Amino acid sequence: MTTTDGLEGVVVAETQLSDVDGERGRLVIRGHDVESLALANDFEALCALLWRGALPSAREHAELCARIGRARVRAFERLPRLGDALESCDGMEALRAALAHLRASEIDSTDVPAELTGAVAVFAAAWARVRRGAAPLAPDPALGHAADYLRMASAHGTDPERARALDAYLVTAADHGMNASTFTARVVASTESDTVSAVVAALGALKGPRHGGAPGPVLAMLDAIGSPERAAAWIAAELAAGRRIMGMGHRVYRVRDPRAAVLERAVERLRAAGLRSDRLDLARAVEGVAVSSLGERRPERRLAANVEFYTAVILDAIGLAQEQFSPTFAVARVAGWLAHVDEQARGGRLIRPSSRYVGPQPETPVAA
Repeated sequence: MTTTDGLEGVVVAETQLSDVDGERGRLVIRGHDVESLALANDFEALCALLWRGALPSAREHAELCARIGRARVRAFERLPRLGDALESCDGMEALRAALAHLRASEIDSTDVPAELTGAVAVFAAAWARVRRGAAPLAPDPALGHAADYLRMASAHGTDPERARALDAYLVTAADHGMNASTFTARVVASTESDTVSAVVAALGALKGPRHGGAPGPVLAMLDAIGSPERAAAWIAAELAAGRRIMGMGHRVYRVRDPRAAVLERAVERLRAAGLRSDRLDLARAVEGVAVSSLGERRPERRLAANVEFYTAVILDAIGLAQEQFSPTFAVARVAGWLAHVDEQARGGRLIRPSSRYVGPQPETPVAA
């Protein structure tokens, strides 16, 4: 492995968890296309698939929902012991600091995935409330994970349609091959460190704007354009100035990101149910103009909408503020991190990549 751009495509692990086919625009999670998973399953079912290898029976689903619900309650009870972690103005910084307060020795080793999944959601929602000057809301363990997170995090409360839309997002964003944060988690796990440390490290990688921070700027772009009629002129001006069009293109996909289609359909369902989705028509217009304009400028490089493009639309539609987008990404992706940490730990190999030295050599050769 090298430290150059040639790193992309280098195999660093074998996995049974997810496969990203960039040429065909396909994401497979344990044998299932992401589109079919998001259409028919909630986040807890996806967790069961990732953690256990199969979609759950009705009984197994109920048991997992209850376990994650109880974990949310325990995480809420830890809030007074988090110091000033939730006072940060940056949600990812707050989440990283809050998770770092967890002691691996205090977590039931038989249920680490549920404990950390519950904690990420509760800490992210509590931070959002604190940022608005409100006290954190206690979890309702009887609710599904998406519905309870939305209730705790949103200023607008929740309803079944919004919760269903958030479930679609959480399923879609839970795992995506060997991305930067997942690789980080696996590196930590390969040293035989604890799962809490692996998740905290992964949060640090997700905090970077080149990984987890794109949906917010997409929303800012849509607001700047304002209406479908202004899309062509606005994009032309941005391209003339040499600036990127946010939410377009992906380091792996050479066609439209399949997750974008899932989220676009989820927003359509929201609108059909009579809920706010003001930006859907605008997003579609901007996407169409952007694909056409980028294709004319860079015909050798296919650029299409990625997951962040419609993530911005769906999270805004269900009532989450722009500053909550990256923490909500973590609420989803922690399920994948936990599956990868377990898989790496079972493999038992230390990840120790090599680098290629490109610095100066000593002027005097070493004597034979």
